[in-house]
Amino acid sequence: MAKRTPLGWLRLIGFYEAISFILLVFIAMPLKYGVGQPIGVKIFGPIHGWLFVMYCVAIAVAHFKSRLPWGWSIGCFFAALLPFGPFVIDKKLKQLDGGDEAS
Repeated sequence: MAKRTPLGWLRLIGFYEAISFILLVFIAMPLKYGVGQPIGVKIFGPIHGWLFVMYCVAIAVAHFKSRLPWGWSIGCFFAALLPFGPFVIDKKLKQLDGGDEAS
């Protein structure tokens, strides 16, 4: 469980944002364009959109409250543009947050 710190919230929202992106890209879009079933995009598109916005806000909060370095803030943003990006940077964010102990 992520800590209830700005970096912990960034990690948690990043996890859900990445899952929504994976579902959108690898399930919903193939269903829409492969077999003409757009329902997945209608469901996961807005969910992913809101999670992406929340992730960007979480990056800004972590940057200013936890003093996340500019390089990491920008890296977190660009990671969100890749389906598995937030998973890749999560380990380093966990280290920056001091591990995974509950606070």
